[in-house]
Amino acid sequence: MTDPSAAIGSIRDLYDGALWPDLQVNTLRNVDRLFPTRLVARGAHVHALPVSSRPWPAIGFDDGGHHWDLFDYLSLNRVSGLLVLQNGEVAFEHYALGNTPQTRWTSMSMAKSITATLVGAAIHDGHIGGLDEQVCRYVPALAGSAYDGVTIRQVLQMNSGVRWNETYTDPHSDRRRLLEAQLSQRPGALMDCMAALPRASPPGTAWNYSTGETQVAGAVLRAAVGRPLSDYLSERIWARFGMEADASWWLESPGGMEVAGSGLSARLRDFARFGLFMLGGGVAGGTQILPQGWIEEASSSQTVNGSVVPYGYMWWPMEASAGAVHQGAYLAIGIFGQYLYIHPARQLVIAQWSAMPKPKGTLPIQPASFFAAVVQALS
Repeated sequence: MTDPSAAIGSIRDLYDGALWPDLQVNTLRNVDRLFPTRLVARGAHVHALPVSSRPWPAIGFDDGGHHWDLFDYLSLNRVSGLLVLQNGEVAFEHYALGNTPQTRWTSMSMAKSITATLVGAAIHDGHIGGLDEQVCRYVPALAGSAYDGVTIRQVLQMNSGVRWNETYTDPHSDRRRLLEAQLSQRPGALMDCMAALPRASPPGTAWNYSTGETQVAGAVLRAAVGRPLSDYLSERIWARFGMEADASWWLESPGGMEVAGSGLSARLRDFARFGLFMLGGGVAGGTQILPQGWIEEASSSQTVNGSVVPYGYMWWPMEASAGAVHQGAYLAIGIFGQYLYIHPARQLVIAQWSAMPKPKGTLPIQPASFFAAVVQALS
């Protein structure tokens, strides 16, 4: 939970990668204090996570010309929480840097994958007619902008053709302009920012990672379901599946819309339970929440202008270059080292928090190599 007594840094310094390690950790653990939030309410029951009776195996693997073990990975990648589930059981659980099982830590861009999954739920519920509907049908504020003619599918796959610069550490990038709009706490400021963007290419012809696309998807979702994203997430998945604690989600203004691409904070076990929800085909509390075939589509690569792009509906399919051990696996990824790794064939979920010093950059040890080692060790 949020600690009101802990010293935290500013959101600008966090995105600049300009916080001392202890201050950065406090900030990532207390992002609820940076902006207004809305609770994602848990339900009356909790989905049990029994502890596996199988001993945890030794983990050893090669990456970047060096041999590493579990202790290297946890230390060098500044992992603040790691939870491995296999067949719904806890195979390994570890917290560091002051975190505990009760800590609520930010997901960063892992929230994008959750927002996109809610779009699937809204289609299943009949709130959205389909992915090929145009976003302006639901978000009139985008009419006449570069989003005219863009479909929901193109937004989820981030190939809308709308220009975007995602550089977190550049104060003049589009990502930082969106952050400044969030800091203004003015209702509608984020969508005004998106409506002002120019077109870079025809819709569907170029892939470009954009946090702004998730805000557009969130605005479509908010209009379609007629209630806040936090409430819809609670109703369809969080409470129904059996998360153990409330989560919280940043708002663009007091009482306003959620920041769909970031700012969702929850316990590590509940992020892992979301992985189990995906692993189970999108069923929560015995009810089918997602359309049949949605998860396979959402976790599959797309082809744009003849090139394969390892990005689905705001989920990251593991690339073939990552190795056959990852066949069929996919990820939610957040800056500073947040991961939710899902491997259906092995019935494996790995939820990870980290506090890397910069938003993006070269990691000391590649998570794909570590995840592969875990898969192989548990086979």
